[in-house]
Amino acid sequence: MEKFIEQVLYSARWLLAPIYLGLSLALVALGIKFFQEIFHVFPHIFEIKETDLVLVILSLVDLALVGGLLVMVMFSSYENFVSQIDIKEGQEKLNWLGKLDAGSLKNKVAASIVAISSIHLLKVFMNAENIDTDKMLWYVIVHLTFVISAFAMGYLDKISRH
Repeated sequence: MEKFIEQVLYSARWLLAPIYLGLSLALVALGIKFFQEIFHVFPHIFEIKETDLVLVILSLVDLALVGGLLVMVMFSSYENFVSQIDIKEGQEKLNWLGKLDAGSLKNKVAASIVAISSIHLLKVFMNAENIDTDKMLWYVIVHLTFVISAFAMGYLDKISRH
């Protein structure tokens, strides 16, 4: 009975595979949104103010960071929790593939969230004349919360590894 339960539990890891496949669909949606932004701004490129263009570019960078985060979570989580990804000899392989454990993945996700939050905060500051001061304060508080959380997670991970 114990072996059967262990086998069922071990096989249940495959229930995660459709979730990681769903992340790839989210990546497609992100790509569509990315190009929608580009196609939206190009017809107005000569009319748009410089600050508005920078805000659009920051949005594109934000989308690219989220896309990279999705790829990292999708591949690393699949490899850590479901099955190793077999890539044939001679094919291109991401150098970090198979090297991120759950702890380092959490740290990379936290760092990515801080980077995304930083870009969002920069966009807020560039649009400061249209945003209430109290709202800006909350943006800064939320960003600092992300920064402190990421630092604390990294520090705790460093302590636990020694």
